[in-house]
Amino acid sequence: MITEALIRALPKSDLHVHLDGSLRLETLIDLARTRGVVLPSSTPEGLNELVFKESYANLGEYLHGFAYTCSVLQDAEALEQTAYELAIDNIEEGVRYLEVRLAPQLHVNEHLSSEQVLQAVNAGLERAKREHRISEAVTRRREPPFEYGIIVCALRMFTPGFSWYYKQLFRVTSDLDAKRRYGIASLQLAQLAVKARDKLGLPVVAFDLAGQEDGFPAVDHVEAYRYAHEHFLKKTVHAGEAYGPESIFQAITALHADRIGHGYHLFRPDLISSKEVYDPEGYVRALGQYIADRRVTIEVCITSNLQTNPEIGTVANHALRQFIDARLSCTLCTDNRLVSHTTVTREIQLALSELHLSTQALRDLIIYGFKRSFYPGDYREKREYVRQVVNYYDGLMKQVEPTFAPPPGR
Repeated sequence: MITEALIRALPKSDLHVHLDGSLRLETLIDLARTRGVVLPSSTPEGLNELVFKESYANLGEYLHGFAYTCSVLQDAEALEQTAYELAIDNIEEGVRYLEVRLAPQLHVNEHLSSEQVLQAVNAGLERAKREHRISEAVTRRREPPFEYGIIVCALRMFTPGFSWYYKQLFRVTSDLDAKRRYGIASLQLAQLAVKARDKLGLPVVAFDLAGQEDGFPAVDHVEAYRYAHEHFLKKTVHAGEAYGPESIFQAITALHADRIGHGYHLFRPDLISSKEVYDPEGYVRALGQYIADRRVTIEVCITSNLQTNPEIGTVANHALRQFIDARLSCTLCTDNRLVSHTTVTREIQLALSELHLSTQALRDLIIYGFKRSFYPGDYREKREYVRQVVNYYDGLMKQVEPTFAPPPGR
């Protein structure tokens, strides 16, 4: 039997987790107090009732809390602390590979540059990594060591009120239309990501695009993704979270996405809006087949999807079952640990209990997270690390389920 204790012990990854959506609630309150940020409540209970709820009416309500979290993450000390705590919280539940994503432009101000934002986040993650590497779990029990990467996020749309950076951008680009302005911001961010990796030596592993899909297409950011592509920076895109299959199509064709964030509406021909698609069901089949064949991994966030798309209803109705049946490469992620009140362990528990996954399906979901990660080392190092994870995983499973045997070649 796969218990919660076993799930916590198994080596896991989280490839889709936002720093500004994953603060400890107590830390948010403390940072707000020391930085003069007014919150709707000064207690965890009050904030959970008013802001960070168990369920939300829509995506807008879900995103409301980010106004508060971003407000307290405007200095290097706060960014380093929250990054460190996020890593520690993951390590304590058995997560051994973490890709933390953030939109640096939300944290830039007159006292903090985009480079300093990334350096502060990396400092917190690196501190947690060093502490884990000298722990007894690694030195004596031979657990896989904790590793991490940083993903920078561009936004599909923004207003001057989003941050100091965006306010300045609007001021100097007042003669440009909105789409061009969005493209400039994302290109600057792609250039920052490459510079941070190549010049500053930071483990920036990928470029992402987040935000409202409807009305703000991915093609507005082609130039940024071309720059990332030409500089060998991996690419992921939030797509199919709140829009149909065409959004996913744009991500993998126009933006060369290696992975898809959410991808929930992949198999929804009824959501196709283009009149040029004369056979929606055939379009969806071909898109799904292409993604399966190319092993474009879907970063599945069950709880988050239920909260931003209340019409889903229950976990049993989640598209993950369709993804597994279609033999897609997918892995379970949290999206936002605070906003969604979740952990990787909880996401796995939901999938096991509500979707009745087999032991093999669970293994695939977890191991895909490591295999399809944007690991910051070279290919040989990644292969060795993944093999260590697989061996450790299979060893733990064998202890609790003597008949467990990994399939040949996996």
